[in-house]
Amino acid sequence: MIDLDHAATTPLDPRVREAMFELLGDPEAQGNPSSVHRGGQRARALVEQARRRVAAALGVEPLDVTFTSGGTESDALALLGAARALRAAGQPSAVLTSPIEHAAVLESTAQLAAEGHGRVFVAVDDRGRIGQDDLLEALDRHPEVGLVSLAAANHELGNHYPIPAFVAALRAHRPDLLIHCDAVQAFGKRAVDFSTWGVDLLSVSSHKIHGPKGAGALIQRKSLALAPLWRGTQERGRRGGTENPLALHGFGVAAELAGEELGERADRVAVLLVRLRSILAAIDGACIEGDPEYGSGRTTVMASFANCSGELLAINLDLEGIAVSTGAACSAGTLEPSRVLLALGHPRERAASALRFSIGHDNHPDHLDRLADVLPGLVERVRSAFR
Repeated sequence: MIDLDHAATTPLDPRVREAMFELLGDPEAQGNPSSVHRGGQRARALVEQARRRVAAALGVEPLDVTFTSGGTESDALALLGAARALRAAGQPSAVLTSPIEHAAVLESTAQLAAEGHGRVFVAVDDRGRIGQDDLLEALDRHPEVGLVSLAAANHELGNHYPIPAFVAALRAHRPDLLIHCDAVQAFGKRAVDFSTWGVDLLSVSSHKIHGPKGAGALIQRKSLALAPLWRGTQERGRRGGTENPLALHGFGVAAELAGEELGERADRVAVLLVRLRSILAAIDGACIEGDPEYGSGRTTVMASFANCSGELLAINLDLEGIAVSTGAACSAGTLEPSRVLLALGHPRERAASALRFSIGHDNHPDHLDRLADVLPGLVERVRSAFR
C-alpha cells in the first residue's frame, strides 16, 4: 500500500518500534510509574525520560509537559480546563476560534458554549486564510472572549498559519488573553517552539510524528492553572490515570528523531510536494484548495475534482493500492462532504468531490509516479458514472 494519508496517521518509525520492543523484553519496565518499588521506579524513569525528550523538541522545560492520550484530549484539557478556570476566577471565558479547526477543538468549544461560556468564530476567506485584523476586530466586538484557539496547520487544507505574529498582535491588543495552539499537524513538519511562539497552551500528538497511537502532550505555561477534566494524582494532578511507559517511551523517541531530522525531512517532502501538486494541477477540472502562499512545512494538499465523487475516487485509489482520504480521519465513514470546504463557503458538490493527499518523508518519488499513472484515468471513470 502506498500511504498518501499521513495527515490521518503516520507509519511507526522502525527505530521507534525497536525501542518499544526492547521495553517489552524488560520486566522491570512494566511497572506502574506511581509505585515506589524498583519496577515502578524503572517505569517512572522511562516516563520522565520521554518527558525530557518531548520538552527538548518543543523548547520547554520538562515540567511544562503534561502527557495525555493524544491530540484530542490535549485540546480538550487546554480548552475546557482553561475556560472553566477563567470562569471560576471571575474572568471572561468565551472562546475565539475559527470554523475550520479540527473537530477536537470545535467539539470542545461547542461543549463550552453549552455550558454558557460562549464561542466566537473569526472570519476565514475561501482559501482558508485568517486575517490578523479580523482577529482583532472579533476581539473588539466580543469583550467576553478570554481564550483564543487557533491551529498552526489546517488538517485538511494543509495551510500553515503565522502563529507567532498572531500571538504578538493579540497580546498587544489584549494582554490578558489566554492563547491555545493546536500544533498536532505542524509538529514534526516545521519548527514548533513554545517559548518563542508565546502561546500559553500547545497540543501535540505522537502518532502524527511516526510514534505510537495513544500518546500526546499538552504544553502549558507554568503559572497557568487549568481545571482538570477528571481528578487524579498523576501528571501533577493535571490528568488522572496511570501513565503508559511503553507508548510514552515511543513518543519520546519519535519526538527526538523529529527534532534531529526536521531539516532533512522537510527538504525531502518539499521535493515530493512539488511533484504532487503538478500531478493534481494537470488533471482537467481539478482545483487545488487552500492558500497557495502556504509557507514552509506543508505536507498536505486537498484537491477537488469537478463532476466527481471524492468518496468513490478514494475507494478506487484504494483498490489500486493508494491510500488517500476525503478529509479528517475522525470524519471517515460518513457520507458528509469536507466540513472545512463547506466552512469556506464552497458548494456541497465541490466539497464532496475533494480528496486530501498528505505525504511524509518515508514516501518515495515512485509512489507519486504510481499516482500519476492511475489518477487521471480513475477521475474519468468516476465522472463517467455521474454523466
